[in-house]
Amino acid sequence: MSETRTTGATPLDPDEAEGLIPTHVTTREELNRLEQENIVEAMQGLNTSRPKSILDEAFIRKLHRQMFGRVWKWAGKFRTSDKNIGVPKAHIGVELHKLCEDTKAQIEHKSYPPDEIACRFHHRLVWIHPFPNGNGRHARLLTDLLLEKVLHRPPFTWGGMSGVPQGEVRVAYLDALRAADKGDYGKLTEFVRRP
Repeated sequence: MSETRTTGATPLDPDEAEGLIPTHVTTREELNRLEQENIVEAMQGLNTSRPKSILDEAFIRKLHRQMFGRVWKWAGKFRTSDKNIGVPKAHIGVELHKLCEDTKAQIEHKSYPPDEIACRFHHRLVWIHPFPNGNGRHARLLTDLLLEKVLHRPPFTWGGMSGVPQGEVRVAYLDALRAADKGDYGKLTEFVRRP
């Protein structure tokens, strides 16, 4: 297993790191704080907007831009480098389209219970890993929007985590994602509703 998949952090390549807007940031802690402030602003904006469609590439990119646009120049743009996780960069658009269409079909045909549809969506979006960074936080917020706006369910508790997961919660989250990698969504469906 790769170091990145073990820790859950996506390393930035030098070109992507150059996209940092605030030049005074010197630590990961400062970066996380600035990103969280931007995410809070995006969430406040979502409370007053009514997205036309959550399950399309344009909205997925727009949400990432809203969440990280004050911090990163590349916010809302697909990554331009391949990582040791995620699909090859050339496949991101195709895989996102397939994810959205598959999720629409699962909802229409009630293929799984609503929470499992949302878990499958979340896992696959994290697996695609469309952006240089912020994929987990973006996928969690997008999944909560899917639950609330489309599936008419309350958002997940995500094991009580907020922002960048740390400690035991992070370990449990990554363990649940690894189980989902093998087709077992039980740990993830349990984790997402755990307080």
